[in-house]
Amino acid sequence: MSDPFDGTERSLGQLVASATAEMSALVHDEIALAKAEIRQDVKRGVFGSVAGVAAAVVLLFSLPMLSFALAYGINTWTGGHNGNGGWNLVWCFLLSFAANVLIAVLFGLIAVAKFKKMKKPEQSMASVKQTAAIVQNVKPHPRPAGAEAAKAAQDKAASVARSSA
Repeated sequence: MSDPFDGTERSLGQLVASATAEMSALVHDEIALAKAEIRQDVKRGVFGSVAGVAAAVVLLFSLPMLSFALAYGINTWTGGHNGNGGWNLVWCFLLSFAANVLIAVLFGLIAVAKFKKMKKPEQSMASVKQTAAIVQNVKPHPRPAGAEAAKAAQDKAASVARSSA
């Protein structure tokens, strides 16, 4: 940013060029800030999506294998392996299913927690609001009335003509 009080008078063109360059830099910085915030939220969203897909995969593909293994394990644990009967296989399979659902719920809760951490780009929005408030409050310089206005306009025209020559 250039120093406005460097002791030299700048022409209107130089002032406009300086203001344009500074406004362009401000816009580029705000865009970079928004990109950084959105990139972070996208990473969180991807991780949450992966956790949700993992929950679905565990529920769908592990049910047959884990259900049979767990059901027969429960039946054996309750005494079905030695001829004493043990629990009915229906109850063993229901218990196996409940265990698989609990695992899927755990993965689902992890996914929900990751999605809740996603937030809107607050810094970018605050910066844009602040810039808009500043630009909105900019007012033109007051112009002198009557004969003073004509003399001031002639002086400015003469200085612009000298600076552009």
